[in-house]
Amino acid sequence: MNGAGLGPGWWARVSRLVSFSASHRLHSKSLSNEENLKLFGKCNNPNGHGHNYKVVVTVHGEVDPVTGMVMNLTDLKEYIEEAIMKPLDHKNLDLGVPYFADIVSTTENVAVYIWENLQKFLPVGVLYKVKVYETDNNIVVYKGEQLLEISFHPYLKKIFIPLSN
Repeated sequence: MNGAGLGPGWWARVSRLVSFSASHRLHSKSLSNEENLKLFGKCNNPNGHGHNYKVVVTVHGEVDPVTGMVMNLTDLKEYIEEAIMKPLDHKNLDLGVPYFADIVSTTENVAVYIWENLQKFLPVGVLYKVKVYETDNNIVVYKGEQLLEISFHPYLKKIFIPLSN
């Protein structure tokens, strides 16, 4: 063992918490106004509503035997600023963030947006998890999973298998 801490081969996860405020309206262009109101209730209010979101970004990797870090937290802070704070803080998600022009701004989709945006800044394979708190009770965890669509036969239903990036 050296002076920085753990030796080679040790892995760790590091998380950073950030908060941002944004408004949105839950509304799908694929549904009628009546269907949207029935599905989303008061969250479909034409004037929208706001949240003070909390996001926990977790990265993972080998602990560098020289620095003792998975990654420099100053770098992670800058990536979070670029990927989350600048595009989302104090914005109307539906009107101010092009990604949500045709995608319903649910917390699930906010988590995917944040994941995809962070991937632009972080080294490949470092991002482990994005956890978005819309409220203290409504929380979404996203780890980059996607569904693989498989059709075995034209007359059979399709099945979907979760994949990890």
